[in-house]
Amino acid sequence: MVRVGCAGWALRPGEDPILDGPGTHLERYARVFPATEINSSFHRPHRDSTYARWAAATPEEFRFSVKLPKTITHGARLANAKALLDEFMAPLAALGHKLECLLVQLPPKLEFEPAVASPFLRMLRKRHARAIAIEPRNASWFAPPAEALLRELRIARVAADPPRAAKGGAPGGWKGFAYYRLHGSPRVYYSAYDTGRLDALATELATHRDAWCIFDNTAGRAAVANALHLLRVTTEIDNEKKEPALRPGIPRRGR
Repeated sequence: MVRVGCAGWALRPGEDPILDGPGTHLERYARVFPATEINSSFHRPHRDSTYARWAAATPEEFRFSVKLPKTITHGARLANAKALLDEFMAPLAALGHKLECLLVQLPPKLEFEPAVASPFLRMLRKRHARAIAIEPRNASWFAPPAEALLRELRIARVAADPPRAAKGGAPGGWKGFAYYRLHGSPRVYYSAYDTGRLDALATELATHRDAWCIFDNTAGRAAVANALHLLRVTTEIDNEKKEPALRPGIPRRGR
């Protein structure tokens, strides 16, 4: 399964006719895309009533990824963060089964320290049984000890563009899940990706059993257009996989 979406769902008038129609920004977005990434939770907490409203505004099969707050990742730097994590997790229950993934984005200077990373990630895994993705930006997180911990805890390492560390452009950690975050390149948050790059990415995504691709180049109009193109291509690839190949000598049913 491949889920394609944007970091947030703010839509500008006239971005694409397929996004027009009645409803809130989220309702119109969710009629087209299967998933979204909530980035605002990184900057400020949300009430359970807010999460409940977002869940109610989306179709049954829609899924959310929610970014951990910077008070945990950048303030506490993952250490002694039990109270902060519980405070963050409590209102997320209002998303119900639509909460699919938790995203952990780390600051560039935060090195992998097993005595800190292991207790925190185990605590996070205990509280969330579904997908977890981590976006480290320090080279120490790409070494074998960190990789082994992520695989043990079934945590995917984000494939980011542009990467902030060597190997950061490829997925890592647990191989059962892949999470791509495209921030825009060369100009972060602004640059669009050309169709050649997106078509190649669609083929790569199809090699994973379960994958997300989130476009974070939202400062202009690039994210929605890029996500729509990738969604169309990945849907075409998925449909081709589902169509049974007609083998020579076997007549079609109903003929």
